[in-house]
Amino acid sequence: MSVTLILVGVAIYIVASVVVAYMSRAGESSTMSEYFIGGRSMGGLVSALSYSATTYSAFMMVGLAGLTYKGGVGALGFEIVYFAGVSLVAIFGPRFWAVGKKYGFVTPSEMLGARYGSRWVAMAAAIASCIFLIPYSAVQLAGVGYLLSGMSGGVISFGMGIVVATILAIAFSYIAGIRSVMWTDSLQALVMIVASVAVVGFVVAELGGFSALFDAVAERNPAMLTVPGPGLFSFTTFLGLTIPWFFFSISNPQVSQRLFMPASLGALRRMLMIFLFFGLIYTLVSVLWGFSAYVAFPDLERADLATSTLLASDFVPPVLGVIVMIGILAAAVSTIDSILLTLSSMVARDVYANVATGTDDRHQLTIGKVIIPIISLIALGFAAMEFSLIAVLAVAASTGLVVIVPAIVGAFFWKRGTAAGALVSIVGGGIFVVAMYLTGNSLFGLNAGILGLPVAAILFIGASLATKPNEDLAEGFMTAADSFLRRNPPRNAVAHGG
Repeated sequence: MSVTLILVGVAIYIVASVVVAYMSRAGESSTMSEYFIGGRSMGGLVSALSYSATTYSAFMMVGLAGLTYKGGVGALGFEIVYFAGVSLVAIFGPRFWAVGKKYGFVTPSEMLGARYGSRWVAMAAAIASCIFLIPYSAVQLAGVGYLLSGMSGGVISFGMGIVVATILAIAFSYIAGIRSVMWTDSLQALVMIVASVAVVGFVVAELGGFSALFDAVAERNPAMLTVPGPGLFSFTTFLGLTIPWFFFSISNPQVSQRLFMPASLGALRRMLMIFLFFGLIYTLVSVLWGFSAYVAFPDLERADLATSTLLASDFVPPVLGVIVMIGILAAAVSTIDSILLTLSSMVARDVYANVATGTDDRHQLTIGKVIIPIISLIALGFAAMEFSLIAVLAVAASTGLVVIVPAIVGAFFWKRGTAAGALVSIVGGGIFVVAMYLTGNSLFGLNAGILGLPVAAILFIGASLATKPNEDLAEGFMTAADSFLRRNPPRNAVAHGG
């Protein structure tokens, strides 16, 4: 594919995104709430498109397609489990939104700290998020690097690709905070879904249609269409990948923080419904993309090169190929800038403000903005290591974050949960996951993805039962969420717009 065409496509994307980002500015974002969660005033459609672009990052068209290329139909099952896990938003989303609105929470870790009456819980959740999400950001950067390098035949280097993505993510974060991110995400999500559907349809037609595609897969390797597949997936591997992914919607703060942002419960519901439709289409497209690459190019050195190789091939018209490339680039950037904003808000709100004295909202905002490029440079350093099979690495990050889930569940549904229980489960569970990965990721034949959540849950329950809860605090928090929802049911919220 022509490098000139690729560069022109990237240039058009940058100009269009910057224009949209500047148009999203609504006065001066001078508070933490305005800058990091849009003043809790985002509409349902924008929230849904932004949620989609942030969630379905380079992981999908690069990572999931690569996972399909290597592991067959099991990759679809893996992603469908995540899809099922989005049902958790129906349970926790309204509660996050309700307590966020009542207490003015900006970050999920701040919410946990308030529920358990402990700054240490807030700090532990924020630090754990940084430890596991910075490598996840690096995974997104690596996806961009592989994409641009593969499509340009190496003329655009891997390093140049990750630097471009980093600069864009920082720029969108600074222009108007989360508002610019959400509006550029919306543009990016539309490009992603329209271009990917169009191109996968074109490629499948070039390969002879759906029947011919799957016949070719079955002829080359029948195991690709069976469970557990040609060797990548075993039962324990599959469980290790899917358990953390099931809880992604509440464990990953760059996603759960968005539950604070809709203007109403009606907007929150619309966000979820539109996202589910978007996600189903994009999942099927990504899996079909992986199978198409397997038929067209069965001997790739890296599975993660499946997408870029197919886009640069004669199977895809150059203009369509560049449009899809831009969609994937945009998806990765949207995830990175969302993570940058979330982590910087957590560091400022839940770490810095808890160790420094006399900090106000404006001071925290300044610290948050300073943190953004620092986190970006650390992620860039990780990405320069050129990760392989980014889908697996993306799940590894979620494995570390799943240890926060028991504290989240306890916050809303177990009055007996204590600050000690939350702190021990987050810190102890996080140390356990890291130790597992550093020592071969196997204990009694099971991996960290399987063991991380139960270990954290046991620590949370055990430490909570061994310590005295703050019953008044727990009662007040849980009652606030439930009573607010009773007074503001979703069916009434629709009438108020958002």
